Amino acid sequence: MTIPQMFEQSVFLAMLGMGIVFGFLAIMVISVTLTGKIVHAAGADKDSLGPAAPAQADTGAVTAVISAAVAEHRKNN
Repeated sequence: MTIPQMFEQSVFLAMLGMGIVFGFLAIMVISVTLTGKIVHAAGADKDSLGPAAPAQADTGAVTAVISAAVAEHRKNN
């Protein structure tokens, strides 16, 4: 086998490999998109616990709990 033949075969194998990977990725994108549409149509993407509470509303209580825990730790140590 000559060098040009080997080069031709290597280019063919590289293109074949890239084509297989591209095909797999295309199938994966299509399947994920279809799955997302099915889930959305079924309504399974809705939050089952209802709307989440705003994070800002609970900041004062969290700060108070953390401050109390730090004070207790400092008192004991």
